[in-house]
Amino acid sequence: MKKGKKLYEGKAKIIYATSDKNLVIQYFKDDATAFNNQKKSTIEGKGVLNNRISEHILSNLNQIGIKNHLVKRLNMREQLVKLVDIIPIEFIVRNIATGSLTKRLGIEDGTVLEYPLIEYCLKDDKLGDPNISREHILAFNWLDAIQLDLIDENLKRLNDFLLGLFRGVGIKLVDFKVEFGFTHESGKNNIILADEISPDTCRLWDSITDKKLDKDRFRKDLGDLIPAYTEVAKRLGILHEQSNVSAVNVTKLSSIKKKSK
Repeated sequence: MKKGKKLYEGKAKIIYATSDKNLVIQYFKDDATAFNNQKKSTIEGKGVLNNRISEHILSNLNQIGIKNHLVKRLNMREQLVKLVDIIPIEFIVRNIATGSLTKRLGIEDGTVLEYPLIEYCLKDDKLGDPNISREHILAFNWLDAIQLDLIDENLKRLNDFLLGLFRGVGIKLVDFKVEFGFTHESGKNNIILADEISPDTCRLWDSITDKKLDKDRFRKDLGDLIPAYTEVAKRLGILHEQSNVSAVNVTKLSSIKKKSK
């Protein structure tokens, strides 16, 4: 599939057009950001690992009927995916309290929740990705009630699947955030899972030691995240291609207002 012009560039990925109007190429960058882009780094090899891990997870989701944008992985850094209009909402599922939840509500870090907590954030960096309610989503017509119920049901099924997947390899799924979008194939507007599922978008702790195996290593200066991401890939049984992966140009800020999902 020939790569066309760049359609969009975000913090971690670039989207390119293809000769098929319904398909695009998603390129995984090595850039790492945190706290609304206030902390930045280039971490060599991160995009390769996220590409492989996300491909592995999304491929398995297809087998249990959770529709997503993945068509196939093209190479070390690129996937062929369906073109979607992203819904301007981040959907967050929490199993253990940490991050912004503990800061907002004063909940003790590491508290295991009685049942999964679903939260919504408006995708707007300038506003700091504020938390919003179901009523906001319906009032401003970002989704209708049927669409939101469909996504919530998919989130619960996705959480159950990911909990089992990671528990089987000795990892706690603390929380994760995902995005959904509309496809326009055959004149129909269908909602499917999009973006990625990787250690960039999930909080993953070792089941025994609670060692962080996700982007919190970058957020909190806990050390190089490449060994952690590699550990996740190894436990999932992914034979990832990588050459020289090392952290470079790490940006440290002396004072920032930390915000994490």
